Amino acid sequence: MHPPKSTAVYVLSLLLAGCADGGTSAPVVPAPVPAPAPTPLTVPANYQLVWADEFDVPGLPDASRWDYDTGRNALGWHNRELQYYSRARAENSVVRDGKLIITARKESLTTMPDYGGQKYSSARLFTQGKAQWTYGFVEVRAKLPCGKGSWPAIWMLGNGEWPAAGELDIMEQIGHEPTKVFSTVHTTSGSGGNGKGAATQVPDACGAFHNYQMLWTTNDIRFGIDGVEHFRYVNAGTGVNQWPFDRPQYLILNIAIGGDLGGAVDDSIFPIQFEIEHARVYQARP
Repeated sequence: MHPPKSTAVYVLSLLLAGCADGGTSAPVVPAPVPAPAPTPLTVPANYQLVWADEFDVPGLPDASRWDYDTGRNALGWHNRELQYYSRARAENSVVRDGKLIITARKESLTTMPDYGGQKYSSARLFTQGKAQWTYGFVEVRAKLPCGKGSWPAIWMLGNGEWPAAGELDIMEQIGHEPTKVFSTVHTTSGSGGNGKGAATQVPDACGAFHNYQMLWTTNDIRFGIDGVEHFRYVNAGTGVNQWPFDRPQYLILNIAIGGDLGGAVDDSIFPIQFEIEHARVYQARP
């Protein structure tokens, strides 16, 4: 990068002056331009809370809000993941001390009728059939598990074939990179459903609760953590292949194990817990 013309002239004059005096004055380097401040991400003033779970009733997750995705246990899960997702099993998903706790364990649930040979158990809760939304501000306050092979996620899916129906990954993290948190959008405009997204560093993601957030409007989808945006996906106006996001999506919370993204598994990490203090959805007032 070249300095501005006025700065270059000023520096040159100082150098010439130093030579004329026989001095050794160091050249003056212009101060760097400050980086722009991160874009804030908050609930818009005209939005209201339309759905929430504060996880304040102990026991199994609220059946009026959550169901369990177990559909591929027998066949094996996508992305070559290694877990069996249980249904209504407190060992894998329970509300306790004001939190939803999803626990992944090293165990083979061989007596389950849909057991598919997995040596790990976990849970994948979703709101499909209970609640779904088109546009809004979504916030999930969570503390992530750590350990090589873990793959927790907060995300949304549309109803229909993937990736045509769209996928919104509010938060993903993989245990062998515990401070790296990323958000991704998947559509058919990406080759094979490959997404567009961005990652950011959260040094204490496994030791502290953070607010994982998404603001979804007709114009763009913004992702952030604790009120600071780190990725934005813009509606280019080129059609449904790039923007299938004018239709409802449902919320998913889970821990996957291993697979294409989770990677090699360290069995010594288990059990691991994904703790969620609240899940909230806001939408514009009518």
